[in-house]
Amino acid sequence: MASALISCQALSKTHGARPLFENLSFAIEDDEQAALIGPNGAGKSTLMKLLAGLDKPDSGVVSSRRGARIAYVPQEEKFSESETVESVLRQALSKEPMDETERSLRIEMMLAMMQFPDPEQSASALSGGWRKRLSLAQAAITEPDLILLDEPTNHLDLDGVLWLEEYLQNATFAYLVISHDRYFLENVAKRVIELNPAYAGGFFAASGAYSDFLEKRDEYFARQTKEQQALAGVVRREVEWLRRGAKARTTKAKGRIEQAGNLIADLGELKYRNAQAEREVAGMTFSASGRQTKEMVVLKSVGKTLGGRTILKDVELVISPKRRLGVVGPNGSGKTTLLRLIADEWEPDAGIVKRAPDLKIIWFTQNRDELDKSLSLRDALSPNSDSVEYRGGTMHVSGWAKRFLFRQEQLSQNVGALSGGEQARVLIARLMLQSADMLILDEPTNDLDIPTLDILTESLLTFPGAVVLVTHDRMMLDQVATEVAGLMGDGTVRLVADYEQYEAARAEKPNVPETGKRNDVVTSSKSPAKSTSSPGTVPTASPGAKRPTLSASERKELAQMEQIILTAEENVTKWEAALSDPTVTADPIKVSEAWDALQSAKENVNVLFARWEDLESRKT
Repeated sequence: MASALISCQALSKTHGARPLFENLSFAIEDDEQAALIGPNGAGKSTLMKLLAGLDKPDSGVVSSRRGARIAYVPQEEKFSESETVESVLRQALSKEPMDETERSLRIEMMLAMMQFPDPEQSASALSGGWRKRLSLAQAAITEPDLILLDEPTNHLDLDGVLWLEEYLQNATFAYLVISHDRYFLENVAKRVIELNPAYAGGFFAASGAYSDFLEKRDEYFARQTKEQQALAGVVRREVEWLRRGAKARTTKAKGRIEQAGNLIADLGELKYRNAQAEREVAGMTFSASGRQTKEMVVLKSVGKTLGGRTILKDVELVISPKRRLGVVGPNGSGKTTLLRLIADEWEPDAGIVKRAPDLKIIWFTQNRDELDKSLSLRDALSPNSDSVEYRGGTMHVSGWAKRFLFRQEQLSQNVGALSGGEQARVLIARLMLQSADMLILDEPTNDLDIPTLDILTESLLTFPGAVVLVTHDRMMLDQVATEVAGLMGDGTVRLVADYEQYEAARAEKPNVPETGKRNDVVTSSKSPAKSTSSPGTVPTASPGAKRPTLSASERKELAQMEQIILTAEENVTKWEAALSDPTVTADPIKVSEAWDALQSAKENVNVLFARWEDLESRKT
C-alpha cells in the first residue's frame, strides 16, 4: 500500500506583503509520478524549495517519512570551473556510507546511464542540456526515494526533452516536476497538481495524464460556477429577509442573521475563486509594419564556419510575410547561427543573404540578462516617462503593466525580484512597443505559464508578418509553424512539414543519432504508452536503426563489466544471508530493511546485465 513520502500541512508563505499560498495541505506518495503547474507568481518554485528543506514556511509543517531520501534539481545549475563531470558525482556520494569500490561502481553506472562521453570534461563548460543532465545525475546517484525537479526542460533542446521524458518514464524513484511544457506533462505525469487561488484549499489535483487533468479541471470549475449561482439565489432571499427588518429578539432570528452573514462570506469567497479561474491573461499583440514585400530574407547557398568547424552549409531559404518557420535541431547544430544570419548580425562565409531594404526585425532571446535587474518594473516598462506609445496611441504605464498581468503595487518592485515568467513578460512588453516585419523568437516559452503560452501562440498566429521560431515546446511548434527548418547535425538544413517529418528525416541519415519516439497527445484523453524497456536500462535505438559504436569510455566500461556484475551478485548473496540471520529475523524493522535492500540489489544486477548486453551488441 502506498504511503506518503512527504507531506505538507496548513502551509503558508508570503512574498513581500503578498501571500503566495495559504493553508496548503497535500502529500506525495511512494512511486508517484506527479507534475506541479500553476500561473506565474503562484509560488511553485517556492513550494518546491520548502519541500526540499531549502526554505522555511511562514506557518505550517513539511514532514517526510522517516528515512526518506529526497533530492532537488534546481532551475539553474551552478558548477565551478575546477569541477569535472566525475568529480561532481563523486562529491554527491561523499557522505554516503560506502567503500571506494562501491562508490566507483556507482559512478561508472551513472556515467553510462546518462551517456556522458567524457568523465573528465569540465562541468562548467557543458552545454545547458548536458548541465541539466549532470544535475539530474547528481541527484539520482544517491538513489533517492523522491526527486523534486524545477522546470527541467528549460534550456533543453528537443532531443534533450525527449531523452528526459524517457528517463522519467523508466524512473525507479518518485518525482514531482514543475513544467509548462504540455506535451512533456502528458508524457511524464500520472498526477497533476495545480497551485492556484481559484481552488478551495489553494490547489487542485487529479490522477491521470495532463489531458485527463484538463477534463477534470473543467468539471471542477463548472461545479464551482453552478455552486456560486445557487448560493447567490439563497443569499438574495436572505438579504431580502434582512431588509424587511429582521427581529433579533428571538434565538431563531439571531441564528438566521448569523447564517445569512456566513452565506454572504461564502458567496464572496466563491466569487473570488471563480474570478481567479477566469483571470485576464496577458494582452500580447505584436505590431506589424504592414510591409507587403514578397521576399523579406533570402538565403542562397549559405555556409558558416566557426572555430574551424562547419556549422551551416548550402542553406537555401526564403522568408516571406505570413510564413511561420519553426527551427529545430540538437544543441550545437547551428540554430542560433542561422538566426544571426537572418537578422543581419553575422555575415555568411559562403553564399549570399539578401534582405529587403529597411527590414524591421524584433528578436526575443532566451537571455534574461539583457534586463537591468536593478530597475524598478515601472522604469523597465517605460524608462523615459509615465506613459508608453502603442499603435499610435498613448497608455499610462500602470495600464500597460496591467495588460501583462502586473499589479499596481509591483511597479515599484525591482525587476530582479520578479519570477522568471514575470521577467519574460517584461521582455515581451518592451518588444511589443516596436513595429516589425519579422519576429524572431529564440525559446520564448521558457518560464511562461500555460495561459500565457496560449495567448502568445494566438498572437503569433495572427501576426501578418513573418515569424521564425526556435522552441522545444512541441505543442507551440505544431500550432504555430507552417513548416519546419530541420538542422540535420552535419551543417545541412532540410525543410519539412512538421517536427514528426524532421524526426523521420534524421532517422534516415546514418551519421545522425535518433532522438527517440514521440508521444505527444494532449488532444487525446488517454495517456500515451510507456516505453517497454526495463527501469534503469539505457534507451536503445529502434529496430532497423544503425546502432552507435562504443565510445572510449564505453569500451573501458565493458572491460570492467564482468567484475562489476560479480560484485553486484555478491551483494545479492549478502542480503540473502542476512534474511537467514537470527539477529535480523528477530527484528521486524531489520527484516524489512534487509528485504528492501535485497530487492534493490537484484534490480541492480538486472540493470547491469541489460547494460552488458547493450555494450556487447555494439562491440566491433
